Amino acid sequence: MIHGGAGAIGAPERFAPSLRAIVETGADMLTKGASALDAVTECVRLLEDDPLFNAGRGSVLNADGAVYCDASVMDGRGLSAGAVAGVRRVRNPVLLARLVMERTPHVFLIGEGAERFGRDQGAVFEEDAYFLTPERQAQLARAKARSATTLDHAATEDGKLGTVGAVARDKAGNVAAATSTGGLVNQMFGRIGDSPVIGAGVFADNDSCAISCTGIGEQFLRTSLARIASLFVETQGMTATDAATAAIAYLVRKVKGSGGLIIVDRNGGCGAAYSTPGMLRASFENGKISVAAG
Repeated sequence: MIHGGAGAIGAPERFAPSLRAIVETGADMLTKGASALDAVTECVRLLEDDPLFNAGRGSVLNADGAVYCDASVMDGRGLSAGAVAGVRRVRNPVLLARLVMERTPHVFLIGEGAERFGRDQGAVFEEDAYFLTPERQAQLARAKARSATTLDHAATEDGKLGTVGAVARDKAGNVAAATSTGGLVNQMFGRIGDSPVIGAGVFADNDSCAISCTGIGEQFLRTSLARIASLFVETQGMTATDAATAAIAYLVRKVKGSGGLIIVDRNGGCGAAYSTPGMLRASFENGKISVAAG
């Protein structure tokens, strides 16, 4: 299952072809025996390369007019995880997060340190112009005119969305999750949301499920929502759908939260819930692909 962000979604039909093609890629990989980790990594990489979504190339601009990206991956087989935050010019932050997981003893690298590690490992970097799409530049100008920090899923932004992510269960029964984002329009330099934070914007454990979140990052950080959702599966035996619904209810009850999440549980069931008007998502379950926005 993949998502392209939650919010007030304008013209959802323009996102559907990308969502379908990307979830089909993940489904094909899993059908052929690929690991859940490989499937979620590839799906998020493709979402990062698509300028429609707020991650990688399509990332929103901060108050300085620059792109800073965050990403994370987690493998449910042994709770291995990797994350990066505040990185610039990295074409695919999710690939860098996976390198952190697989080639360092650490979980989380930030800023210049993460970039230096990426260059040492052969990660692909792009020039600033690659990320400065006309749509994102116009979006920042509107936010500055209002003197606002604009949430990319805000209704005033006509459906601009906040995060991308993927969750999967493979033939061996292993689950994995990945999340990536460009953050908030006009955000302060140095601001980090939930997307790279294990247990807040992403989580995966074979004993429960895999989760990727999207929404107002501060609210997901304050509630550790991904971990909360996983505990609903692990300790209460909830299905993916029930756990997603319960987690969003918890988010709203605790902090009047705005956002959504996708889950694939240990049995392969897919679920999603959101407190926003809609959430872009696509799933492959029981041999069937579905795409939805609301």
